[in-house]
Amino acid sequence: MTKEQNKIEQILQKAIDCIKDKKGENISLIKFPPENGASWDYFIICQANNNIHAQAISDHIQLTLKNELKTRADHTEGYQNAKWVLIDYFDIVIHIFLPETREFYNLEKLWADAQITKFN
Repeated sequence: MTKEQNKIEQILQKAIDCIKDKKGENISLIKFPPENGASWDYFIICQANNNIHAQAISDHIQLTLKNELKTRADHTEGYQNAKWVLIDYFDIVIHIFLPETREFYNLEKLWADAQITKFN
């Protein structure tokens, strides 16, 4: 495993642990095939109970990855209304949804050709 692959694996595991720490639900890890052509390799998708919960999960992920892995997000979207918070770590994009927003966009079905691993 290359140094870059090792770093990606660390980010994936730490982000999933952070979601679990904050009681995020229905966690999915989507690994995209190389031929996909996307600018990312992985999605982490989870669900929060409400806006404050979504923000707490986002805050915990970002603070933990910054402090423990010296990794900062490239950008974050949707934090204010927190119906769908997106945290972009280049190769990894983390999506934190409220239940109705997740159901509406249904990213897992959109990317059905990718490898999906479910947690919880």
